Amino acid sequence: MAGKVFFSVSMSLDGFIAPESTDELMGRQWMELQRWVFPQRFFRENLKLGEGGEEGRDNDILRETFERTGASVMGKRMFDAGERAWPEEAPFHTPVFVVTHEKRDPWERPGGTTFHFVDDGIETALERARDSAGDRDVRIAGGGATILQYLNAGLIDEFTIALSPVLFGSGIRLFEGVDASRVALEPVRTEHSPRVTHLTYAVRER
Repeated sequence: MAGKVFFSVSMSLDGFIAPESTDELMGRQWMELQRWVFPQRFFRENLKLGEGGEEGRDNDILRETFERTGASVMGKRMFDAGERAWPEEAPFHTPVFVVTHEKRDPWERPGGTTFHFVDDGIETALERARDSAGDRDVRIAGGGATILQYLNAGLIDEFTIALSPVLFGSGIRLFEGVDASRVALEPVRTEHSPRVTHLTYAVRER
């Protein structure tokens, strides 16, 4: 049985998931947005940042998200930013399919991550990711424009937002350009932690 297609992102209270410029991805606002992630034990283990870290529901959610993911899809903008920032052992440990207009050979990294570059559309990238994921889920990793393409195409089954108590004012807005005439949401669960509120929705056709 095929798994679900989902995305999971941190979002500011005013609806932004990233700064406008990739040069600001490690800036103050972005660090505040992701503040709930950095202390978690699983995050530290996955990026080999050393022992220790917090345990609790935030940590469980990070681990569960990782374990359910059999393959990921991302856009070229996210890949370009990550290529500069990820450690040599990239944190996915599964196949990753990059939606791009460029032809490029697969890029294999230590630890089980191989980036495959797909230049013939989001549907092909998803089909290849599903084949690789088996009965596990496919995560649309980002960025915002790529998530929106999949959402508007009716290809997302579920998503989770970690709503952070941060205001951006400008940047990449998650739902900018969403086709609200096609997309309906069904609440699945809400989970609170001291740092964020995790909101999970199933996606239905309106």
